[in-house]
Amino acid sequence: QKVKDTMRVLLPVLLNKSHESYDKIRAILLYIFSTNGTTQENLDKLIQNVQIESDSDMIRNWKYLDVPVISSSAVPHHKHPRRDRSSEETFQLSRWTPVIKDVMEDAIENKLDSKEWPYCSQCPPTWNGAGAV
Repeated sequence: QKVKDTMRVLLPVLLNKSHESYDKIRAILLYIFSTNGTTQENLDKLIQNVQIESDSDMIRNWKYLDVPVISSSAVPHHKHPRRDRSSEETFQLSRWTPVIKDVMEDAIENKLDSKEWPYCSQCPPTWNGAGAV
């Protein structure tokens, strides 16, 4: 069930003195992940009100993993196209397929965009798919 007003749910958790700072950081990160980023002003207010200035790099460094911590239309975010997996067999506890599975399958099939994945080398022309490259 989607949370309608995340800030109303999040603030009591963050302002609770009995929670450790690492738990508060996790809660802020979950908020950022669920909203696909937040504004710089909002993030600064959260860090200041929760008093985790010394650990704020734990949140800000997620940008190096291509997580949109600060949402902005000026920052390009590459989204890998998802495969249709509706016909695949699913298990009761694992109905969601991570993006990395699509990326790895595309890498194996040599279908990754060279602009988005410049460090992935193309398969040699003599490769027949029979072994590791």
